Amino acid sequence: MNLKVLLPTEILVDQSVSKVIAEAENGSFCLLPRHVDFLSALLPGILTFVDDQNLEHYLGIGGGILTKTGSEVRVSTIYAVQGEDLGTLRQQVTAQFEAINERERTVRSAIARLEADILRHFVKQGITADV
Repeated sequence: MNLKVLLPTEILVDQSVSKVIAEAENGSFCLLPRHVDFLSALLPGILTFVDDQNLEHYLGIGGGILTKTGSEVRVSTIYAVQGEDLGTLRQQVTAQFEAINERERTVRSAIARLEADILRHFVKQGITADV
């Protein structure tokens, strides 16, 4: 099978695999090469796949959609991080969440400054709320 993990800005994984394990609302499932075509909404969690050298790889994903059509398995997700083992994956997910939180704080701060500047401009112009 060929696994492709698609993010909004890049293709994170595009390689031949022998097994894919993921989790949906009704539990975990495993896809093998002769599995019937399949579609599932994935929960946020860990997606595991085994490559042709029988090595396990781990992805932390933020939910998504998995489709299997013939030998093609595609996962579309808004967020994914790849780790070689569960320990490093946890560190990478933690670092990514910290980076996302910092970006959100920066955006909220910029919006608050913008709102304050607009209010100061209205006050300076003598415009009140009852206009």
